[in-house]
Parts: sequence; C-alpha cells; structure tokens
Amino acid sequence: MKLALAITLIAASALAADERRSGAEFMSPASQAMQRDDAQNPAMLWISGGEAQWNTAAGSSGKSCASCHGDAKNSMRGVAARFPAFHTDSGKTINLSQRINICRERKQQAAPWRVESEELLGMEAYIALQSRGMPVTPPQDQGTRASAARGRQLYNQRIGQLNLSCAQCHDQQWGKRLAGSTIPQAHASAYPIYRLEWQSVGSLQRRLRNCMSGVRAEVPPFGAQELVELEAWLAVRDQGMNMESPGVRP
Repeated sequence: MKLALAITLIAASALAADERRSGAEFMSPASQAMQRDDAQNPAMLWISGGEAQWNTAAGSSGKSCASCHGDAKNSMRGVAARFPAFHTDSGKTINLSQRINICRERKQQAAPWRVESEELLGMEAYIALQSRGMPVTPPQDQGTRASAARGRQLYNQRIGQLNLSCAQCHDQQWGKRLAGSTIPQAHASAYPIYRLEWQSVGSLQRRLRNCMSGVRAEVPPFGAQELVELEAWLAVRDQGMNMESPGVRP
C-alpha cells in the first residue's frame, strides 16, 4: 500500500522516478568533488559547530541535546529524511529547523535560535549529516500528506510578474541553460547546502525565497506555512532519493 502511494505521488510530480537527477549531476566536476570530499566541503565548518552545540548544555534546564538523545550518529540516523512532518502539538507541519527550536524552548528552556543563523543552520546540517546516503522518506500521515498536497498546488501555481511556476522551470525545462547556469530539477535532499554564490550555508527556505524573488513574486517570510508546505511537496518528489547533506551548489 505504501509503495503504491509513493509511486502515485511521485508520478504526480511530472518527473518519472527514473528521470530524477540530483542537482549535483548538473554541477562542474570541481563542485562535485567539493561535495564528495568532506575535507573540501566548506559546510563541514558549520557541521563542526553543530556537533559542538549538540554536546553543550543550554538554557535553564542545564541539558544538552546529547543529554536526551545521546550520540547523534545513532539517535539522529534517518531523522532528517523524515522531515517536514506533521507536529501534533502545534497542529501543523513543521520542518527540521522548527523542530530543533521547539526542543530548545520546551526541553532546554532556551531561547530559540534566529532563523537562518549559523547556530541553527549548523545544528540542522549536523543532524542532516547523520542521514546521508539514506532514502528520503516523507511521512504518510494525513496531516503531512495534506500539507504536501497544498505544497504541490503552490509548486504548480504561476506567480510573480514573470508569471512562472516552479514546475515550468524544474519539471519542463531542466537541463537547459538560464543566465549561464543549468536548470536543475529542484531536488532538496542536499539541504542545508553551502552555496558558492552565498559563500555560506543556507536553508532550503532561503533558496525558495530566492526563486520567488527571481520571478518577481511576493516573498513569504522565513517560517511561513506555505514555504513549509512547499518543502513537504519537494520531499514527496524526492522520495527514495538519497540524502546528500551537506550539499554544495554553485
């Protein structure tokens, strides 16, 4: 039943499973080598910070992440591959960075990290690293699936002054050139990524907002529910593809 559902959802993305290509395949050999080699991958600097934070007590609880979860290499294995996911207490679907901040506030009694801060990106990347090589496995509960369905609508909706949808570029024009760069298929399994253009690590929402700005659309704020739901749909499109975090992109 789950396999049939997965096939149905992937087929709905307009990209057949055997057509899907990681964004890394569209990069130069030098950038591919940078992603493959942890000694060259700049994102590992953020991951080093995330690992240190994992073992450091925070907030009035005096607890670290390790106090509850132990060694992340074991306890976080596969976790990032299952986000975004519906969070019952909040009554909405959340992404991994939001889940991290919920833990900080409720379990450590610490202030949440600022969105897109080095601390939050480092922790998210460190947790995502533990799922590298594992298949993307979006949850099949009703709440997450409903969010992904709304995200699919946004993915296919024309927006902005340029009147373009995500699907028009990434499903219909992938592999072609735009402003000197190859259009990828918009797979998200390498996030957080180190983007050479940014000279830093950034979240998937940062990239989504960049795209929206590029088509001259109104850009939702970080954490907006429509962005989380778009992330949920991208996870459905990625189902079964390997996690690559931390990725490198041009």
